[in-house]
Amino acid sequence: MALLITDECINCDVCEPECPNDAIYLGTEIYEIDPARCTECVGHHDEPQCKVVCPVECIELNPEWPEDRDQLMSKYRRLTVHPVTE
Repeated sequence: MALLITDECINCDVCEPECPNDAIYLGTEIYEIDPARCTECVGHHDEPQCKVVCPVECIELNPEWPEDRDQLMSKYRRLTVHPVTE
C-alpha cells in the first residue's frame, strides 16, 4: 500500500528529503504523499524511510491504495526506468 500522512503531522520537514521517489510534498496544511509515487521504499530500502524519521509517527498505510509487495516493486520499476539515449 502507499503511505498516508495523518493530521498529526507537525510539518517538521524531515520526511520529504528522505523519500527516494519524491512522493512527499507540502500540501495546503501538512505534508502529503502522492500514492502514485509511493512504493513504501520497496526497491530502495528495507523499510519506509519517512516512517523511520517521523518524530510523531503520523505515517500509516493508505487504505485507499491497497498494493502488495509485487505491485510496489512494479511501481518502483516504472518510476526508476531511465530512457535509453544515443
